[in-house]
Amino acid sequence: MAIWTLFHLLLLLVLLSTTSVLTNANSEGDALYALRRAVKDPESVLESWDPTLVDPCTWFHVSCDGDNRVTRLDLGNAKLTGNLVPELGKLEHLQYLELYMNNLVGPIPEQLGELKSLVSLDLYHNNLTGPIPASLSNLSHLKFLRLNGNRLTGRIPRELTKLGNLKIFDVSNNDLCGTFPTSGSFSKLSEGSFVNNPRLEGPELIGFVRYDVVGDGCK
Repeated sequence: MAIWTLFHLLLLLVLLSTTSVLTNANSEGDALYALRRAVKDPESVLESWDPTLVDPCTWFHVSCDGDNRVTRLDLGNAKLTGNLVPELGKLEHLQYLELYMNNLVGPIPEQLGELKSLVSLDLYHNNLTGPIPASLSNLSHLKFLRLNGNRLTGRIPRELTKLGNLKIFDVSNNDLCGTFPTSGSFSKLSEGSFVNNPRLEGPELIGFVRYDVVGDGCK
């Protein structure tokens, strides 16, 4: 009887483990398929993204770890048009989000700040608009944040100075305004990270003028 009970216990553990993997795969597959629905794909680079498949790790341009969790999305220069989707924030094990050199429009979803494992966020050379989400300051592992060559507006969130691992930050060639931070992780950045923002006034003067002075025309 004891052996039979042990067998059933082991079987239950296996079933629970399998169910957990499938649930995770389904959730990540749903998030990725939301992106597919939101974009036009003239080169059919997303043709393999079949929602009827349990595991998105079999899809082209998607990389996974040994536990079948999505860790990388490589869709740079794929000629995609359309919007980013908030569902991308559900890819909690994602380390690299590469969507550069497409024709993506609209805002950067604040839900990208939920990608706690993210190391690299490359959205450069698109047509993204709106502000840089302050929620990106939650990405404590982030090393590379490249948003250059878009049409982003507003101030650079001071919360981003908390990103202690940040090595590269590029917001050049946008329409940002106000001043740019010089403290924290930004203290080692060159002014080349901020060039070609006509309404960006230069580095903040800490201790003299608040960067968010009301009436400075920055929106």
